[in-house]
Parts: sequence; structure tokens; C-alpha cells
Amino acid sequence: MHVHGTPTAKMQRVLRISFVVTLCYTVITFIAGLHAHSLALVSEAGHNASDALALILSFVAVYFQGRPPNDQKTFGYQRAGVLAAFLNALALILISIWIAVEAIHRFEHPHVIEANVMMIVAAAGVIMNGIIAAMLWRVGKDVNIRSVFIHMLGDTLSTAAVIVGGLAILYTGLVWIDPALSIAIAAMIFWSSYGIVRETLNILLEGTPHGISIDEIRLRLEEIEGVEGVHDLHVWSLGSNSRALATHIEIADIPPSESCAILGRIRTVLHDRFHILHATVQFENAACDVADGCAALLEADHDHSHSHAHGHFH
Repeated sequence: MHVHGTPTAKMQRVLRISFVVTLCYTVITFIAGLHAHSLALVSEAGHNASDALALILSFVAVYFQGRPPNDQKTFGYQRAGVLAAFLNALALILISIWIAVEAIHRFEHPHVIEANVMMIVAAAGVIMNGIIAAMLWRVGKDVNIRSVFIHMLGDTLSTAAVIVGGLAILYTGLVWIDPALSIAIAAMIFWSSYGIVRETLNILLEGTPHGISIDEIRLRLEEIEGVEGVHDLHVWSLGSNSRALATHIEIADIPPSESCAILGRIRTVLHDRFHILHATVQFENAACDVADGCAALLEADHDHSHSHAHGHFH
């Protein structure tokens, strides 16, 4: 069974409005940054440009995530959002590196900063990014929307820092505050983006989901009445909010009809304890050679059969 979040019209509307507003603000911030000779504002423009890209990617991903499975995409398009989040975070990391390099260069060649322009534009950005971040927080919590939320929240905080920096420059005349702020913004962007890259790569590479212990799953399954052994156990994420499992379960040599009760107990444990909503279970009554993916039987001359049971449940 495939379990995935169906995108709502509200989520799509929020992403669409956020993109238009962010794109307009990006252009204004870039022009104002050039006029005020503020690297912090130009950095904000770059950050907001990546936000606009993130919002578009997320909008497309939300659309694809809502499409049903078919013969070519049997799990549907659940990883569209994961891929969008990965690209968004990767873009942010590159932008943070560029900001840091430019800031170091600005330390060596300082510019006169127009602090008033810097603060006015930044104040508008705080309001805009704060509202967008709040809307995104309300409409979704999957890794795709969360990556965009981090974009916007990071912009809100960094733009607020620009205001503080503008005040400091206005009253002290210390222009090095501008590139120093830029480095702080870059560090914050890099740190938040790194976590998203690591999480999405783990999903794309079909790693064990965060917070899941293979040993604990095996132990819980082996405690179930009727289960004699568990091997060839695999757990992975279909998307940011859905997990899948496939395993071989050793049971006694009983008719398939009698194994249904065992399967029911397995499904209950996987659902209630580990929140796994898609399970494929293969019952066996003889040991497998698990050295190569359970490809061969240890007892080649022993007549035994495999019965397949698929756990499909909500």
C-alpha cells in the first residue's frame, strides 16, 4: 500500500503567493543593496533568489506528489518532494559559501554603507519572510515544505540581523559590521541546509529512516507468537513521511490460511510501534542462505515452499 500526503489547494496557493512576493522582494533587495553598497543586502537578495527557486521546486514537487501510482511509478511520486528539498538545500550551501567568500573580500576592501536604506529594505523583508514562514509552517511538515520553511525562517532571522547591523553602522560608523553580518548569515544558512541535505540523501539512497533501529524491529518481530526467525530485513523511506519494510519470516510448516493470524500480529507491531505503513513479508519454513540476499537455500535437497504475504494497512 502506498501512503502519501495528498497536496491541498491551500498548500499550492501558499507556495504560489509566496513565490510571487519573494521574487519581487528579491529584485528590490538586490537593487537597494547595490545602491547602498551593502554586501549584507546583496547577500539577502541572493538568499531570497534561492527562496524563490525553492518555492517553485516545492510547488512542482507538491503537484507530482499528488499524482497516483501507475505501472511505471508503482510507488507514485512521493520522492519528488525529497528531491526538491535536496536541490534547495544544496543551492543554499553554495550560496552560503559565496556569501562568505565575498564577505572576506569586503573586509579587505571596505565600502561606505548607506545604513538607512539597508534598514528600511531589511525591515520590509522581516515582515514578508516572517509571514511566509508562518504560512508554510501551518500548511505542511514534510521535508519538502520544511526545507522551504527553513529558507524563509533563515531569511527572517538574517534580515533582522541586517537591521541591527544597519543601526550599529549608523551610530558607530564601523563598516566591517556589514561583512561580519554576512558571514554570520552564511554560517546559519550552511548549518540549516546541511541537515536537510543529510536527511534527503539518506532517503534517496534508501538508508534506514532516522529514529529506526533494525535490531529493535528484528527483536520485536521475533517476540511475536508463531515467528521463529527474521532475516533479510530492509527498511527504507518512500518519502519524508512514509516508511516501507521487506523481510523474510521463518514460521512452522503450516498452511497459508493459518499464517494469516501471524501476519496480522506482524502488521500490528509494525504499524503501532514503528509507524511502517507498507510491509512486504515473505514466510518461509526452511532457512535461507542470507550471505547473498537470501538467494539460495541451505538445504538444496529439502522440499519447501515460500509463501508471500503483503502487509497493506492504514
